[in-house]
Amino acid sequence: MVSLSTWFRYAAHKFEYSISLTWKINSTELTDAIWKNFFQGKLTFTHWTKGGEAMAPIVSPTGGALLVRKLANLSPTQVFVGDVVLLKDPEKSDDLIIRRLAALEGYEMVSSDEKDEPFVLEKDQCWVLADNQALKPKEARDSRLFGPVPMTDILGRVIYSLRTAVDHGLVENSGIAMNQDAPVLAVELDVEEMAKNNKT
Repeated sequence: MVSLSTWFRYAAHKFEYSISLTWKINSTELTDAIWKNFFQGKLTFTHWTKGGEAMAPIVSPTGGALLVRKLANLSPTQVFVGDVVLLKDPEKSDDLIIRRLAALEGYEMVSSDEKDEPFVLEKDQCWVLADNQALKPKEARDSRLFGPVPMTDILGRVIYSLRTAVDHGLVENSGIAMNQDAPVLAVELDVEEMAKNNKT
C-alpha cells in the first residue's frame, strides 16, 4: 500500500513532467497535454535490453527488462553524476545503450594518457562510462571511445532492473535521483508485469 504522502510526491512529479513537456504550446494544447500526461500518462517505460558485459551486474549478459524514468527537459537538476541512463548510441543512431553518467557540463576531463590535452565539457554535454571498468574502451563502448555525448541523447534514468524473474532490484543511482524516483517506483513499479513481458 502506497502512503498518502508518497502519492502527493508522485503527483507533484507527474505535474512537473506534464508542465515541462508543454511549455512551448498554446493554452488549448496546454490543457490537453496536461490532461493526457498528468491523468493518463506514466512517468516510466520498460526497455528490453539484449545484454552485454559493459553494465554488469545491472544488466545481465543475457539481457533483461529495465524500468526507465522519463525525463522531459534534461538539465543538471534532473540527472546527476552517478545516474545510470538510457541514451541513443552515438555510433549507431537506431540503437540504445545503458551507461553511467560520469561528468556533466563544466567538468574538466583529464586523461591518464599524458599525450591527451585536458578539456572542459561544454554546455549540454556529458561523459558516460560503462560500469565494468575491466573492459577496454573499445569493448566498453563509452565516452572513452566516442567522446562527450549531447544531453539531448539521454532518454531517461534507469531505476529498476529485472535480469530474471527472481533476480531483480533497484538500480543504484545518485542519492538525489533515488530520492526523486522513490514515489515513482512506489506507484508505477509492477515486477510481475515486467517479468511476464520479459523478452529474454
